Amino acid sequence: MALALLLTLAAPPALRGQQQAGPEPEPLSVEPSPTAPERVGVEKVSSDRAIDRRLTGILESTGWFEQVEVEVREGVVFLDGLTRSAERRDWAGALAGKTEDVVAVVNRVRVAERSPWDLTPAAAELQRLGRLTVQKLPAVGIGLLILIITGILAKLVAAGARRVLESRMKPLLRDVTARALSIPILILGVYLVLQVAGLTRLATTVLGGTGLFGLVAGIAFRDILENFLASILISMRNPFKLGDLVEVAGHLGVVQRVTSRGTVLMDPDGNHVQIPNATIYKSIIRNFTANPNRRESFEVGIGYENDSAAAQAVALEVLNGHPAVLKDPEALVLVDRLGAATVNLRVYFWYDGSAYNGPKVKSSLIRLVKRAFEGRGISMPDEAREIVFPDGVPVRMLEAAEPPAKKPRPEEAAVETGAVTTAAEGHLANEEGPLREQARRARMPEEGASLLEEKNPR
Repeated sequence: MALALLLTLAAPPALRGQQQAGPEPEPLSVEPSPTAPERVGVEKVSSDRAIDRRLTGILESTGWFEQVEVEVREGVVFLDGLTRSAERRDWAGALAGKTEDVVAVVNRVRVAERSPWDLTPAAAELQRLGRLTVQKLPAVGIGLLILIITGILAKLVAAGARRVLESRMKPLLRDVTARALSIPILILGVYLVLQVAGLTRLATTVLGGTGLFGLVAGIAFRDILENFLASILISMRNPFKLGDLVEVAGHLGVVQRVTSRGTVLMDPDGNHVQIPNATIYKSIIRNFTANPNRRESFEVGIGYENDSAAAQAVALEVLNGHPAVLKDPEALVLVDRLGAATVNLRVYFWYDGSAYNGPKVKSSLIRLVKRAFEGRGISMPDEAREIVFPDGVPVRMLEAAEPPAKKPRPEEAAVETGAVTTAAEGHLANEEGPLREQARRARMPEEGASLLEEKNPR
C-alpha cells in the first residue's frame, strides 16, 4: 500500500491528471415513484448479472407480471413485461430503484387493457363481500336478538301504559302516550344494534339526528300531522259523540266513527261522508242531538182587507193544537213585512228533534194553517201586478150569461182533510233512528278503532 502511494506521488503531474480524470457518465432520467420498498440486497461483490437474476426472481415469484424481461447494463436496469395495473408497474420500478448498486431504472412495463367482458373484478368483489358477510354473521345475529328483545319490551311497556291509563284518558290520548313511552326503547335498541355491528358513527347519527328527522317529517307530512293533532283535540274537547246528528262543512249526518285521520258521517241519503279531522276542528259544527229542541219557521201572506190580529190568533191556535209543537218555548206568529198585495206573517214553532222530523212537522203546520184561514174567510192572495193602459181600454156591454159552476172549496175536497198528518207526509217521527240503524248495518269505510266513546242510546 505504501509502495503504491509513493509511485503515485512520483508520477508526473500530467500523468496523475490523466489517471484521476475519467469520462463523466451521461445523466439518465429516473421515473418518480410514490412508494418505495425496503432496500434489496445482492451479493457483496455486485455485478449486472447478479442484479438481473435477483430482480427477475422477485418479479416472477409475485405472479403479477407476464413476459418479464430484466436487463442490466452498467448499473442501469431496463424492465420489460406486462401487468394488469399501474400500481404493480410502479411497484416494480420502485423495487428495482432500491436494489443495491442500481444507479437508474428504465421502467418499460406495460399495463394490459382489460376486456369489457372480463368479470374477474366482479367475482373478486363478490368473494370479498362473501368473506365479510361470514365474518359479520355473529354480530348480525346478536343485533337481531337485541332488536327482538327491545321490540318485545316496547310492546310490553305500551300495553302496560294503556292498561294504567285506560280509565284516566281518552282512547286517542291513551294510545299516543303509550307510543311515546315505547319509541325511546326502540331507538335505544337500534342504537345498540348499530354499535354491535361496528357502525358507531352511524349510531351516533341516529341519536343526534332524531330531532332533524322529526323536523323533516313534519314538513313532508304536514297534513297528516295536522289531522293527527286535530284528532287529539277533538278527543279532548268532545264536540260530539258517536250517534249524534251533526252538520259540519256543509255535510249533515250521523257520526259513525272518529279515527286519527278523519270523521265518518252517514248522511240522510245513506252515503258515507269522510271529513278530515283538521277540517272538522276548523269548521262550524251544528250538533242537532246535543239539544233535542229545535225551532223552525215559515211565512204565510194574507190580504190587506183581513184583520192581521185575527189571522195571528188563528195561526197560533193551530200551532198550540198540534201534537208535535212544544208549549215551552212558546210558539210565535209575528207580522213580518208588508208585501205588494199581502201582509206576510212569520210563524215560529219549536219541536222535539229527537222524536219528530222538522220538514214533516213544517209541512203539516202549513197545510193546517192554510185550511184554518180558508175556513175563517181569511184570504191569501197572490202578488198583485198593476198594468197601465195609457190610451184606455174600450168597454162593451155583453148579454147576461149563466154564472159559472161553483168550484168546491178546498176543505171539501177528498184529498184535503183536517188530520195532523197525511199519507203523503208520512209519519212525523224523526229519521235519526232508522238512519242510525242503517249506519250500524253498513260497512265501515274507515279502518281503525274509534276515538270516541259510544253514546248512550235514547
